[in-house]
Amino acid sequence: MNNNDYLIRLRYALNLDNQTMLEIFQLGDEQLDAHQLAIILTKKEDTLLPDEPLSTKQLEKFLNGLIIFKRGVKPGAKPTFIINNHDCINNVFIKKVKIALALTSDDIFDIFRLAEFNVSLAEISAILRKVGQRNYQVAGNQFTRNFIKGLTIKYRQ
Repeated sequence: MNNNDYLIRLRYALNLDNQTMLEIFQLGDEQLDAHQLAIILTKKEDTLLPDEPLSTKQLEKFLNGLIIFKRGVKPGAKPTFIINNHDCINNVFIKKVKIALALTSDDIFDIFRLAEFNVSLAEISAILRKVGQRNYQVAGNQFTRNFIKGLTIKYRQ
């Protein structure tokens, strides 16, 4: 999955409109206009629009903005940027969505069950750990796809 796919799928799962998406980007300190957003949210095989990939930094700014949008500004807290390599994008994506939606590990377990994806609480704990901690596990694209699928089932019904 590329960064645009994360955004497109999360937008659908949480039923966010374009205006809300722009607001979330602004909360994350990323200035986009409606045209740029439309290009980012369009699947490239469906159109002849120019390819405008979403950078990892922009994705993380969106996720930080989503946390602020859903939970409010935490006094004295600064946005964190913890995606330092391509391997941890899935882990950070799941962690930041978990924070934004105020999910517990049990909620995440239930979301995976909705997607009919078998995962244990120990595996969930391992993907939510910091890089370098004992028992840390890199979450593959399959984890993220099924997490978003479960979110879609939970929030769009």
